[in-house]
Amino acid sequence: MTARRPAPRRRPRRSPARSRKRKQAHTGGEILVGVVVIVWLSSQLMHWLAAHPWVPLLLALLAGAGAFAWFRSRVQAQALLHTQVRALRYPMAALDGLQHRQFEHAIRDLMLRDGCADAVQVGGAGDNGADVKATDPYGRRWVIQCKHRRAGLAGAAVGTPDLHVLNGTGRPVHKGDVIVLVTNGRFTKPATEFARSQRLHLVDRHTLATWAAGSQPLWELLRALPPPRRPTTLS
Repeated sequence: MTARRPAPRRRPRRSPARSRKRKQAHTGGEILVGVVVIVWLSSQLMHWLAAHPWVPLLLALLAGAGAFAWFRSRVQAQALLHTQVRALRYPMAALDGLQHRQFEHAIRDLMLRDGCADAVQVGGAGDNGADVKATDPYGRRWVIQCKHRRAGLAGAAVGTPDLHVLNGTGRPVHKGDVIVLVTNGRFTKPATEFARSQRLHLVDRHTLATWAAGSQPLWELLRALPPPRRPTTLS
């Protein structure tokens, strides 16, 4: 007859509350030790600085020199960028070779060159007919739509449908004072007549070439512009 093996004893389960209390006590002890160490190190540092009063002065001088060097480099970089922007020129062959989005950036850069410090490219999905916005030195807000033609004058002429969109959003939506459509190509006759009747400004290939060459800002090349107003931030 085989003897029965005694059943293994089950270890008593620890109470979750008791385990939680032990963990909290352990964590509290670690925090206390950390605080004591930080206080001790701080007091040692204060004593050391009191014995070496020249160290804070040296650190302050180094920080000041670093801040001055950083500020000077920023000023020099801005001056270099301003010089490069002012010297910007685009031959028509270069503009013809751009992609449409690159063409928008080129128009923005030309506005920057002429003194529109807030010129920004905004073209894309949901742009409501505006590709570039800028405020000229006279405070007028410019809303510009760009139509790039890969083939230049040989490409399709820009017609009235594009102007309808721009006319419907340029002033009511974008709050523009000067509403412009610029292309490296040409416009249809109906588009030219519609633009004149709605006080829209067209920049065709000939005008764009003159503007991009850098001889005059765009507002000196267009007629019947609204009068200057107090400069404001671009809405």
